[in-house]
Amino acid sequence: MIGERIHRARLAAGLSQRELAERADLSAMAISKFERDLAHPTSQTLIRLARALGTRTEFFLRPSTVSLDAPDYRKRASLGKKQLARIQADILNQVERFLEVLALFPRPPIDPFTLPERVPAVVQTLDGVDDVAVAVREAWRLGQNGLPYLADTLEERGVIVLATAVDDSSKFDGLAATVNGLPVIVVGATWPGDRQRFTMAHELGHLVLKGRLPPDIDEEKAANRFAGAFLVPSATVRRELGAHRNRLEPRELYPLKHEYGLSMMAWIFRAHDAGVIGEVVRTRLFRLFSSQGWRTREPGEPVPPESPKLFERLVLRALAEDLISTSKAAELMGTSIAAFRSRLRFEAPRGAAGQ
Repeated sequence: MIGERIHRARLAAGLSQRELAERADLSAMAISKFERDLAHPTSQTLIRLARALGTRTEFFLRPSTVSLDAPDYRKRASLGKKQLARIQADILNQVERFLEVLALFPRPPIDPFTLPERVPAVVQTLDGVDDVAVAVREAWRLGQNGLPYLADTLEERGVIVLATAVDDSSKFDGLAATVNGLPVIVVGATWPGDRQRFTMAHELGHLVLKGRLPPDIDEEKAANRFAGAFLVPSATVRRELGAHRNRLEPRELYPLKHEYGLSMMAWIFRAHDAGVIGEVVRTRLFRLFSSQGWRTREPGEPVPPESPKLFERLVLRALAEDLISTSKAAELMGTSIAAFRSRLRFEAPRGAAGQ
């Protein structure tokens, strides 16, 4: 069991057995034997391994029982196996800690994810996907305006949202899976907020639309349509842009991008889907964005990234209710006891003065 955890921590750190051995002043043969449970590290060796891997020794002693059910990675073919292994290990570590926190409470601290009753059994068209997105918003009482923190919105309704910092942003596009029946969505921690939000809404679309589409509708396209409609319903698009336009200025899309957390390119799609612009205008805008390089990097300041908050709130709640010690809380948060206590006292970390 310890061997599996050493192996996972090494993958998460992106190290080979030889690189870990050098950092921990051990032999590569010793690391190999530890990972295959052919030898067991002493307590002092575990300390050296923890330091080399940037983790705590308690990590190696935690039972490893977590697996991702039906994981659906959205990645480019150019994403290397080593990088993917790092992402997978990081996600498993986060999910493991999340489930450990959930198990601390006598009653589940979050409600299970359930589909609104108004979602039809069959969605026949892409326009019908828009209607489904609106139905979900209405069932969740989200109104017609922008959603300030989409991660919070999903977590409040039983979807675990994780952010991985182990990410090549040009090649990893997200992940959806289930763990012990709980839906999990993973985004990149350093992505711009509009990319995070579209990925979260896209994966929610897969959850909502699964098994409801006829064979002639591609589920990826439907999930994209759901994402756009969930973030900005058609009625909102028309309210912001008008019922019909023969031209759109990219500059008018920039503040809308920041207000709704939806990229300028996605706003063009939404304007077309809502009937505000026709195919000629959409094509003209696509060509403009391509010629300016804006399809790769949009102009202006990016939307700030979101950071899921539910896990930390549950750790702090467990600490306040004496379900765990300060040491255990720090371990779950992946930090030192001193750093965790400083956070509790609202003290800036060392070297962060003035930030």
